[in-house]
Amino acid sequence: MPAFPSLSRAVGAPLCAALMGLAAAAAPVAAQAQAAYPSKPIRLIVPFPPGGGTDMIARTVAQKLTDQNKWNVIVDNRPGAGGNLGVDAAAKSAPDGYTLVMGQTSNLAINPTLYPKLPYDPLKDLAPVALVSSSPIVMAAPVNSPYKTFADVVAASKGKPDALTLGYSGNGTVAHLAGELAENAAGVKLRHIPYKGAAQAMTDLVSGQIDLYMSSVPTLLGQVRNGKLKVLAITSAKRSSQLPDVPTLAESGYKGFEAVTWFGILAPAGTPAPIVAQLNKAINAVLQQPDVADKLRSEGGDVLGGSAEQFGQLLRAEVPRWGKIVKDSGASLD
Repeated sequence: MPAFPSLSRAVGAPLCAALMGLAAAAAPVAAQAQAAYPSKPIRLIVPFPPGGGTDMIARTVAQKLTDQNKWNVIVDNRPGAGGNLGVDAAAKSAPDGYTLVMGQTSNLAINPTLYPKLPYDPLKDLAPVALVSSSPIVMAAPVNSPYKTFADVVAASKGKPDALTLGYSGNGTVAHLAGELAENAAGVKLRHIPYKGAAQAMTDLVSGQIDLYMSSVPTLLGQVRNGKLKVLAITSAKRSSQLPDVPTLAESGYKGFEAVTWFGILAPAGTPAPIVAQLNKAINAVLQQPDVADKLRSEGGDVLGGSAEQFGQLLRAEVPRWGKIVKDSGASLD
């Protein structure tokens, strides 16, 4: 018995045949339209100012995606509110694959607890696409600073709250909380100086306007290499291949200390799965290119990559982990 016999009788066999022919003709057109992605520029939002570690990583990946796939990937810096403005702009964009965001630990895993009125939910409003890299946090000082190790900082700060200034790029960032964790572990108190971005902070640190600075490795490695800064300690569990002479805080007497920041690309929630898969495949291919991997490693980062599902698993684990750190630190922002 044929399906839907009433429809066949109502429209007649000739019209049914014509409609079936139109449907068959439309199928390859629809498939071609889907396969045409991307058909216009892709915007990659960086929720921090130009010149910082997140910006460098985003531009490296965007340029390679453009070169390798003949796409037009444009970096759009949207700084403000600890990265919240840029991430929120991405979360509220059309879920069509043409707006992405380079998120990181601070604005995805820390800010949900740090900001009581966060305008987005990273677990509900964003679709993980691919992890890109990770980087430890370092404590740096001007090259002519009298402090050579973290132990020197602790000794100078014991019993002298706010005697030394500690800068970082934005309240609630991994660098900020890593600094809080280091202070708590050592039982000292530094005077915190939050900056809106890395550029001004680097100027003030090199000139000695601030004593210390907490940052991811890519942000300040260039200034270390040109002899303007020195690194006192690193927050990863193991030493960095780019800074092999710098001891970890765990080695410095603070067993188990570890705080790293990771970077990944996300799309608005609801972005079609085929587009997410296409982006994931392209980003992983970029990360496997020797020049890109060398660039990220030369800046002190570790190349990650992997599936969108793996990124989602990490995000679901990191939000509660960093939420506890924020609560324990007592930090809160409106």
